[in-house]
Amino acid sequence: MNAYDIIRRPVLSEKSYAGIPGKRYTFEVAQGANKIEIAQAIEKIFDVKVEKVNTVNVSGKMKRQGRHAGLTSKWKKAIVHLTDDSKPIEFFESLT
Repeated sequence: MNAYDIIRRPVLSEKSYAGIPGKRYTFEVAQGANKIEIAQAIEKIFDVKVEKVNTVNVSGKMKRQGRHAGLTSKWKKAIVHLTDDSKPIEFFESLT
């Protein structure tokens, strides 16, 4: 898989904003990607050093439209911790 296929998009929420000063960044990643592949993709795309990666499988939420019910898509979330000597990711620095 290509590095850009593994990292889908950044997750921008209040909880993810709280981790930015501690060099913890949150991304939506491909379902089949493992922690090693995620770390290598982040290092390649952003030119940083990754200390560790935590992953969470997020299940879909129940949504209703009138009498019809369904689920939103499930997805995988990765919380990436950078090393102390690594530079921060520039995209997130403009958000703080």
